[in-house]
Amino acid sequence: MDRRNFIKGATAAAALTPAFARYSAADEAADYEAAKKEGEVVWYTAHFDSQTAEAIGNAFAKKYPGVAPRVTRVTAQVAFQRLSQELRVGVIECDVFSSTDIGHFVRLKPQGVFLKWTPPLADKVLPQFIGLDPDGEYFITAAGLICLTYNKNKVKEADLPANWPDLCEPKWKDQVSLGHPAFSGYVGTWVVEMRKLYGWQFFEKIKLNNPQIGQSINDTVTMLNAGERSIAAGPEALTLETASRGNPLGVIYPGDGALLMVSPSAIMKESKRPHAAKLLMNFLMGPEANQAIVDKFGDSIWPGLKPATGAKPLDQVKTIRPTVDEIVAGIPEVIKQWRDTFGV
Repeated sequence: MDRRNFIKGATAAAALTPAFARYSAADEAADYEAAKKEGEVVWYTAHFDSQTAEAIGNAFAKKYPGVAPRVTRVTAQVAFQRLSQELRVGVIECDVFSSTDIGHFVRLKPQGVFLKWTPPLADKVLPQFIGLDPDGEYFITAAGLICLTYNKNKVKEADLPANWPDLCEPKWKDQVSLGHPAFSGYVGTWVVEMRKLYGWQFFEKIKLNNPQIGQSINDTVTMLNAGERSIAAGPEALTLETASRGNPLGVIYPGDGALLMVSPSAIMKESKRPHAAKLLMNFLMGPEANQAIVDKFGDSIWPGLKPATGAKPLDQVKTIRPTVDEIVAGIPEVIKQWRDTFGV
């Protein structure tokens, strides 16, 4: 799916989204007063690296003094496992759940665990990020790209890969870094899309190059920066942020398409801190949170913000993405195939 088709599909979905009651400025003020009594809000997130997640938390605390964000940044599958355990025992600590695996929301929604509440800013974000769930239980609060990434000290410009299948070339033996689909929603979605485009033989060929496999997709940045590997399927944002600190890392936008990740969030129906949860959910869509994301070299879902230094605007990038149904069905399948192929 290219970006134009993604926008068209999302906009069509938005047109079907029923109108839910929106709270006014007075309602927000009332929520803030109640949230100060709640004192904090617990956010489980896999959307960002730890520094970006903390930056968003700090921006929230600045806007809403007296409401302390407890930011738990873990990989998508770990966040889901933790939340699932809380649901099993009936003690919900999480207030706002943010995962990079849309399948988590599709599986949890029929259990009736999410609060049906539409944030005031839900229809103010960029059009392609409106209307993911027509019932208004979860919303896109983050976007990002998976690109080809590399260590500039180890890869000559003439040898730079241009497309995803270039990772399979024998010259990259012992040089490739990957995350793991059983831990990372980013990696799981990327693996589903690569299988769709190139078949599982794509990964069988990469195996011959003896890739180094971490857990989070962010582990690839660590491996490149340490010089342990030369190229990776890695996150645009953290790679550019690391490069901005003087590290020799670069990003390539593949000719066959960078993977566009859209990541939802939802409020737990049994939240102990529902007023603070509403404030955080709305905040994640707005300009302050998205500016904090851009400051950390991420992609904004809020209109009008300039992209980070070194990043291409989304409308100038060819993007690819599996459908929600393909993600939900595909990630469990590719986790098994991955372990059968790579043994991890």
